[in-house]
Amino acid sequence: MKLINYLGIFLLVCVTVLLFSLLFAIPTFLLWNWLMPVIFGVTQITLLQAWGINALSGCLIKSSTTINKK
Repeated sequence: MKLINYLGIFLLVCVTVLLFSLLFAIPTFLLWNWLMPVIFGVTQITLLQAWGINALSGCLIKSSTTINKK
């Protein structure tokens, strides 16, 4: 019984993370389709492509600030 509860919580967390990451891709989607075709003449993108751009930029541009207190 506990395993089913943990599996349900795990699936709920996964779905929530996916939905929030898709929600955060909406500004990328809107700004890209508003600015990039006009400025650079590139094609418009889909929401899933904007989601991929966010994931890629998250992997390439990480904030790795460390504070060394002496």
